Amino acid sequence: MGSEPRMSAQTIKVLGALMSSPGELSGAEIGRATKLASGTLYPILARLEQVGWFESRWESERPQVLGRPRRRLYRITAVGIRNARATYKDLQGALGRLAWT
Repeated sequence: MGSEPRMSAQTIKVLGALMSSPGELSGAEIGRATKLASGTLYPILARLEQVGWFESRWESERPQVLGRPRRRLYRITAVGIRNARATYKDLQGALGRLAWT
């Protein structure tokens, strides 16, 4: 596992999408939920998977059976949940201290 990922607004959106899901989401579903372009989304997913916050797998069904290309499915890990909650807590604390909020 790697170090902590950079917490950009886009990364926080991706974390929120997976935290809100009871199960796995495809990259396309995460993209629709976050409104992030694939060139932004997939590097974030790769970084979060590299540090152990996410896991992914390919659908096991064959594309001929699915009638479409297989999807890569993502889910947040226990480490990811713990770290995402800590990140949100830190953000709430920081934003609550700002004079303009």
